[in-house]
Amino acid sequence: MSAPSMIKLQSSDAAEITVEREIAERSVLIKNMMEDVGEQAFSEAIPIPNVNEAVLNKVIEWCTHHRADPPSTNDDDSDSRKKTTDIEEWDQKFMQVDQEMLFEIILAANYLDIKPLLDVGCKTVANMIKGKSPEEIRKTFNIQNDFTPEEEDQIRRENEWAEDR
Repeated sequence: MSAPSMIKLQSSDAAEITVEREIAERSVLIKNMMEDVGEQAFSEAIPIPNVNEAVLNKVIEWCTHHRADPPSTNDDDSDSRKKTTDIEEWDQKFMQVDQEMLFEIILAANYLDIKPLLDVGCKTVANMIKGKSPEEIRKTFNIQNDFTPEEEDQIRRENEWAEDR
């Protein structure tokens, strides 16, 4: 077995991270970039301008753990677990980070086109708000309520059908 092919990624804060090509290609963006322009075009580092070093390291950690997972498909209906908020134990522990990091991971997963990581991040946020009142959600995410009491009452009346009873 030959040694794994290594590539360099450069984060938005100019940090260079060397990673196995197989792991980096969990990102559809990086995989397509490599296929489109060829590996030789990146004799230096592949720029990842929207992701800082700390977040890129977390994304690489996730990709390394999930390297053996089958590639994700774009067919959303093919997998029934996508409809639930169940998260594997390792992924739950991985996502136990501060809110800022959690949202940065979600943004990076979206930018890098790593759908399974994006799904895990979004499920984590969904689990954080599940069963909470609007006031509790605002407190959890430090969101200021900019509705007047009248506007809030109107919205509640229009959306009564969606309430758990």
